[in-house]
Amino acid sequence: MADAPALILASGSPRRRDLLNEAGYQFTVVKPDVVEIEDPAIAIRELTALNARLKADAVASTYPGAVTVAADTLVLLGEKVFGKPADRDEAARMLAELNGRTHQVFTAVSFIHHEGEKETVHSLTVATEVIFKHLTPEEMAAYHACIDPLDKAGAYAAQEHGNLIIERIAGSMSNVVGLPMDEVAAALERHFGIRPAAPR
Repeated sequence: MADAPALILASGSPRRRDLLNEAGYQFTVVKPDVVEIEDPAIAIRELTALNARLKADAVASTYPGAVTVAADTLVLLGEKVFGKPADRDEAARMLAELNGRTHQVFTAVSFIHHEGEKETVHSLTVATEVIFKHLTPEEMAAYHACIDPLDKAGAYAAQEHGNLIIERIAGSMSNVVGLPMDEVAAALERHFGIRPAAPR
């Protein structure tokens, strides 16, 4: 049986790196040098998929023979899309809008494998419902004092003191963190023969 290809994570996100590590995968991290697309006219499912593919393409051509995986996560409240806040004032406004409400977290994942003249591309998107607690302004400020909200879509992190703000998550917790691991693991094995090096 042929050896599975090497795995490249095209991401600067420590959370995505940690999820793959915890699952037992061996991989190399390469941060893509791209400017993400921000266009409110594009539906969130398409927008996350475009950005995931953009990141994967930026890295994959440099690592022929390897499988490059990239992801993009955005938050949807009603018809409004939340990316990463520009500053702490915007982060506070985002959290106040999400307060006491139900929203969805979308993560798109793009996989690219160059092998000679052949290119294999696979993509998936997972949506998870997140229900926030009703918080006072003081509680919201206290939560943001515990984390750095600026590199997180929606200005919050489920894995960092998430119990302070989240009432319930319906669906994949790892998707809210930034990488839907059940779906990613299934895709890596099915399409590329890549399995964790250690038991999950």
